Amino acid sequence: AAQAAARALARAAAWATRAGAGAMSEGGMLAIDGTRQTGQDVRTQNVMAAMSIANIVKSSLGPVGLDKMLVDAVGDVTITNDGATILKLLDVEHPAGKVLCDLAQLQDQEVGDGTTSVVILAAELLKRGNELVQQKIHPTSVINGYKIALKESVRYIKKNLTIPLAKLEKSNLVMAARTSMNSKLIGPDSEMFAEMAVMAMQNVATERPDGTVRYPIKAVNIIKAHGRSSRESMLVDGYAINCARAAQGMPTFVKDAKIALLDFNLSRHKLKLGVQVLVKDPRELEALQQREVDITKEKIKSILSSGANVILTTKGIDDLCLKYFVEAGAIAVRRVPKDDLRRIAKATGGELVLTMVDADGSEAFDPEWLGQAREVSEERIGDGELIYIKGCVKTAAQTIVLRGANEYFLDEVERSLIDVLSVIKRTLETNTLVAGGGAVETALSVHLEDFAATLGSREQLAIVEFAEALLIIPRVLATNAAQDSTELVAQLRAKHAQALANNDTSLLFTGLDLVEGIVRNNYEYGVVEPAISKVKSLRYACESAVTILRIDDSIKLNPSDKPQ
Repeated sequence: AAQAAARALARAAAWATRAGAGAMSEGGMLAIDGTRQTGQDVRTQNVMAAMSIANIVKSSLGPVGLDKMLVDAVGDVTITNDGATILKLLDVEHPAGKVLCDLAQLQDQEVGDGTTSVVILAAELLKRGNELVQQKIHPTSVINGYKIALKESVRYIKKNLTIPLAKLEKSNLVMAARTSMNSKLIGPDSEMFAEMAVMAMQNVATERPDGTVRYPIKAVNIIKAHGRSSRESMLVDGYAINCARAAQGMPTFVKDAKIALLDFNLSRHKLKLGVQVLVKDPRELEALQQREVDITKEKIKSILSSGANVILTTKGIDDLCLKYFVEAGAIAVRRVPKDDLRRIAKATGGELVLTMVDADGSEAFDPEWLGQAREVSEERIGDGELIYIKGCVKTAAQTIVLRGANEYFLDEVERSLIDVLSVIKRTLETNTLVAGGGAVETALSVHLEDFAATLGSREQLAIVEFAEALLIIPRVLATNAAQDSTELVAQLRAKHAQALANNDTSLLFTGLDLVEGIVRNNYEYGVVEPAISKVKSLRYACESAVTILRIDDSIKLNPSDKPQ
């Protein structure tokens, strides 16, 4: 009996030990060296991190949004209201915060515009999803509801909210470009810059073998030149590089240019390190030095005899080589950035040459490596010179030369122009536009509330919250414009509810006029955006919110004390 009692006690102790270990792993202590957060605590922390990121960029949304000044560790200053740039420069440590920063970068790469709104929308979806979870609705039900709402939103945009256009006119592209620019620093000059950007993108159209037309943004080069007013910026039909001729004796203009694109030094030939030459007669030393000069001369003559009259290299050109180029009447340019050289090679049909040595060990320059252009010239802009390459044979290249008072202004104008070029590219490639100024978000919100009522499952609660979250965009737009957001959003909802009830499609384009503080048909006033911008921002915002809502456990390991 005593032995049986002892065995029972031992079993009870073992069970107690296991239960204690389980409790420890459920609580704060872990078998591993780190801290653990579970359930609602981790969700609340994630939502707080996302909201704090969204609050940073919230005031920069819209045509009257404010700018942010960011100073890095070195002291470099960036002044911008571009959401992607702001979040790129922030040193965010929280994992959920990093998801939103990556989200802005993704939107910037895919569409170019809408980076601020996608972050604000993702944070709002996350906040409302978290509130539903606190009301004892399972995260999976919330996630499923969000996915249904997203699918219905994309379907509704494509079917009802896209502006019916048989063919995109230039005026439509200018409208989309101006809408994107209105929220930037160059808003007051948006008409001039929009025309410039549309012309540049239309001129770089390239047709692929499968018949599709592409508009490469990299074919438009943007060069910043200090001085004068931004209204004196200009579009150049050709590729420009921020470099000058290597010698003053060279011509400033070459017609029917044959361009050699080199990625090696053009300098006097020298014997390799470690090579020893024993000379008994001083005249042999002179012959050795003369042979070095001759090798260099043969290399230059080989390039020039192939027909090249413009030489661009990423490395240096010394005085000996310059002498031959000046005598031949060719333009030589040194220290050209490699990225520029690659683009020039693509535009002119040339080849970037890394070495002239062939399989036999001899040096020769093949004329097939040469790029061709109608003309190459050097022109003075501001304090420096630019080399213009016009009439490229393969693909059209365009250059926008920006003028402005200081570096900060020029940097922000460049960022704005890249965004605008992306918007034009997407509009040209997709041929679909939607009305801006909160029109799409409000129309979707009203439609999703009706749609949620048709569902008899708990997902309808998540769809209603999704619909409410969409209204954050018109609300923030109105607040940033110092207007009464509650009244304006109520008027917007009323117009869109009327459109839905009466099947009046013209009212679906009703958005905000933030200057007058009224609602109007934004399509008639030229406030439009590419439909792909709205579709992608909804997709990315929903996916980010879902990714963070899925997290219910966070384990952070303590840093190791062991030496590396």
